[in-house]
Amino acid sequence: MHYPWWYVPGLTAPMLIAVIAVIHMFVSHYAVGGGLFLAVETSHAYRTGNQAYLDYLRRHAWFFILITVVFGAITGVGIWWIIGLASPLATQMLIHIFVFGWAIEYVFFVIEIAAAFIFYYFWGRLDPKTHVAIGWIYAGAAWISLVLITGITAFMLHPGGWVENQNFWVGFLNPQFLPQTLARTGGALLLASLYVYLHASFKCRDPELRDKIGRRSARPALLGAVLVTVGGLGWLVFLPPSARAALETAAPLSILMAVVFALTVAVFVMLYLGPYRNPGWLSPGFGILLLACGFAVIAAGEFVREAVRKPYVSYNVVLSNQMLAADVGRVRERGYLESGVWTRAWVRANYQRELIRGDTVDEGFMPTLPHDAQVDLGRVLFMHHCNDCHAAEVGMSAVSHLQRGWTEDYVREVVRNPEKVHFFMPPWQGTEEEAELLTRYLMTITPDYPAGMHFGTEGGS
Repeated sequence: MHYPWWYVPGLTAPMLIAVIAVIHMFVSHYAVGGGLFLAVETSHAYRTGNQAYLDYLRRHAWFFILITVVFGAITGVGIWWIIGLASPLATQMLIHIFVFGWAIEYVFFVIEIAAAFIFYYFWGRLDPKTHVAIGWIYAGAAWISLVLITGITAFMLHPGGWVENQNFWVGFLNPQFLPQTLARTGGALLLASLYVYLHASFKCRDPELRDKIGRRSARPALLGAVLVTVGGLGWLVFLPPSARAALETAAPLSILMAVVFALTVAVFVMLYLGPYRNPGWLSPGFGILLLACGFAVIAAGEFVREAVRKPYVSYNVVLSNQMLAADVGRVRERGYLESGVWTRAWVRANYQRELIRGDTVDEGFMPTLPHDAQVDLGRVLFMHHCNDCHAAEVGMSAVSHLQRGWTEDYVREVVRNPEKVHFFMPPWQGTEEEAELLTRYLMTITPDYPAGMHFGTEGGS
């Protein structure tokens, strides 16, 4: 309640976070798995004296640097930029709780960047032993970064005992930490091989070398598919109650979970029958298909992981509308408009004479305002209380479509007790007077019941 609201028409701000974050996931997993691939395969090429393979690996390293260090850095910064605008309270909490973890991650990130550039730009100028060592330094730093970030993001789904015992390690080593670390490590291995197949199918002209790349890359990819499956099952086992209920209740989420596991199995089979057993199958079309399936697995998995957190951003800590769960009672008592720094300032700027008595917003005068003023205040309440998940009339989960044909009494009841209508939604955090203002606004955007629908309720038995 201490931050201004950032309004994104139609898409909503959290969905913009999701778009940028998923794109970054496509790259960040490759940054980890691709580093392991280059370290292992460069060592193998030096050991076997395979100059043709070393030449290919150098070309792949350029592709790797371009995708992960350049584009990955842009999307990584984009995530921080977007969450700071769209989800400032949750971002503040994660920084404060895990400041030590973030500091460690930044150290390893700097090591990653330095090692990646040394590995590529000093290719041929370092002796083989030193060159391989730099590759392993990058790979190790990248994987440790994955572990550190996974512990922090897993906390958002299930903080374990942190709410009662606010200790860094209790929050970091939460019930979701190990399953998600396994799944993300597997995803990194799997996705890296799919990037390798795509690149090799276009850039490697030697059929014998291409077959070698296909066969050697299939092993970590197959291991990655197994880890994704094992980690995903662990993720399911350690879901908190509300997340499990969300998964069981929302059919789209259940379908997406089935898609994740089905595509993982399909990729495993294609990898085994293709590059592992028949490396000659590797072609640009096959490489594109495999990478598209890998992207679909990551995108679906990330969507489910984010969606099941509702009604929280961080389970039992921050609600999805940027309110601390512990503050709900206090805000209800004080008033939603009065409790927020920016909502209070807006009311003072626009309704100083009508509502401000002394130094506070006087709730008792709200019912006496003209209808247009009540609708105006209701719109502000909607933007701050509801727009994190709902667009108004057009866009993501638009309220106007969800409440089509609802009566005013029903809208009022939903406003007062949204969590009883659907546990996905956080509880109402305003006063009775503010609930009436929001109801007035919602009724102005509620469409009529669809015309032309007949249920045979008149006549007959």
